[in-house]
Amino acid sequence: MRFALTVQIVLELVSCALARLSSNSLTFDSLNSESSRAILKHILQQRTWLNEDPEVNMNATQLITSKGFPCENYYVTTDDGYITNIVRIPHGRSNRTVESNRPVVILQHGLVGSCTNFLTNPVNESLAYILADAGADVWLGNSRGNYYSCRHKWLNPKDEEFWQFSFDEMAQYDIPAMVNFIVSKTGVDQVYYVGFSQGTTIGFIAFGENEQVASHIKQFIALAPVAQIEHTKSPIRLLAPFANDIEVFLKLFGHGEINVNPAIMRFLAGSLCEKWGSVLCANFMFILCGFDYKSLNMSRVPVYVAHNPSSTSVRDILHWAQGINSKKFQKFDFGSAAENMKHYNQTTPPEYDPKKVKVPVTILRGGHDWLADPKDVAWLIPQLNVTSDTLVDSYEHLDFIWADDAPKLIYNNILKVIFQ
Repeated sequence: MRFALTVQIVLELVSCALARLSSNSLTFDSLNSESSRAILKHILQQRTWLNEDPEVNMNATQLITSKGFPCENYYVTTDDGYITNIVRIPHGRSNRTVESNRPVVILQHGLVGSCTNFLTNPVNESLAYILADAGADVWLGNSRGNYYSCRHKWLNPKDEEFWQFSFDEMAQYDIPAMVNFIVSKTGVDQVYYVGFSQGTTIGFIAFGENEQVASHIKQFIALAPVAQIEHTKSPIRLLAPFANDIEVFLKLFGHGEINVNPAIMRFLAGSLCEKWGSVLCANFMFILCGFDYKSLNMSRVPVYVAHNPSSTSVRDILHWAQGINSKKFQKFDFGSAAENMKHYNQTTPPEYDPKKVKVPVTILRGGHDWLADPKDVAWLIPQLNVTSDTLVDSYEHLDFIWADDAPKLIYNNILKVIFQ
């Protein structure tokens, strides 16, 4: 059953790509006809009969303020011109003073995610709210290209050039810009960095390659850490054969953006998930990362679907597919010795060395994680300065942000590290 669902989703993705070989982005806007969009607009306007969760239609700021928390938005420009959004929860609901001694905590989302990764569970189960109420100054990052960080000083998101990035650039530019801004704004010298999934990947790179940024990290807390993905069981593996030929991959999926129109996701969340079954929608999400219905609050599935996935670049997905083929944690492969020589002054992509990450690392991992496979995490751990390592054997990838028992099994460990 799982295999059939996987094949179906991948085939649909490939079919859509083949239908628009040369367009700039893989979006529902570009795939659907004018009549289809008109029908969807009519459906969205006529959905007053649905008793949907109001959080389906909220953005990050609205999610936060609806719970009684303060919220601030900042926009930080990277050295290469991308304008990224950072959302701040400066304090919790009970203590409404901004104190200088509050621990400053950065939360960084995963692949095709956004800051809402940490905001869509009930208030007592979402990491951002738990940290704020515990006394932390919480900052939620948004990587370039996602729904909240789709701006640039001189490039237009409609242009292919805007989307020429992968997690390499997120680590090289986004993380330093964010960390330095937060340190300057708060006046603290060191912050806690909590990364989930790709948020850990760009942390490993940034803190290993940039000593100045690493000096501002008091503790790196890695949820479902991902670096080398030789053993991953995620269906991203099915894209790996295409990644051997960059031109074929880009012809299939475009040179620009991979994006599911937010209006489409809100429609699916409200109409399909709430009316016709959260299990179907949960299958759609679990197919990339692993299955664990026991820990999922099924009533929240419409909210998860409304806020996920967010947009990213085709190159980011291609970079992950390359990692499956190379079995290495390395920079983006430009496809030929000549192109790699232009970018790296060597014929092959340079490898990242986790041993260069000197900051203390707290590892929190799952035993049934399809994306951050236990074998790959076992390869990573001995190379890091690990101060604690927690394995939750039953956990898959998304449990770290959405499981109803995550506060007990995962977040309590984070609170101990930060407030010890």
